Amino acid sequence: MSLLVKTFVVGEDGKRNLLDVPEGSSPLAGFERWRTSVWGSEAVRSLGATFFPVLAGSDLTVMPDQVADFLDECALIRSNLGLVAPSTDPAKSHAEYVRQISERLRNVEDAAAHAQGVRGGVIIW
Repeated sequence: MSLLVKTFVVGEDGKRNLLDVPEGSSPLAGFERWRTSVWGSEAVRSLGATFFPVLAGSDLTVMPDQVADFLDECALIRSNLGLVAPSTDPAKSHAEYVRQISERLRNVEDAAAHAQGVRGGVIIW
């Protein structure tokens, strides 16, 4: 199973409406096990991240007024991919983890940038 990322807008009725993924983007935010092994890992927490670690215990909803801070956290993680990527898995090299996390983080960043453009939020589940 995979984690998905989507942009949403809040309608006049107060309900969240999920938007289609923009062309050229992907909704994939990682494998389900990444909730704890990547996004909610001690390495991510040690950077001072507050959004991504939520995924270790539940889905993550970033409200429209939080998207700028969320993008800052994405940039923090991007600048520390070598630290964030697991290095103890004999089935996959550290470099492969860095590549995969970078790709999935790009999808999250795309969704957050889209959210900023439509004054929406981001959900990862």
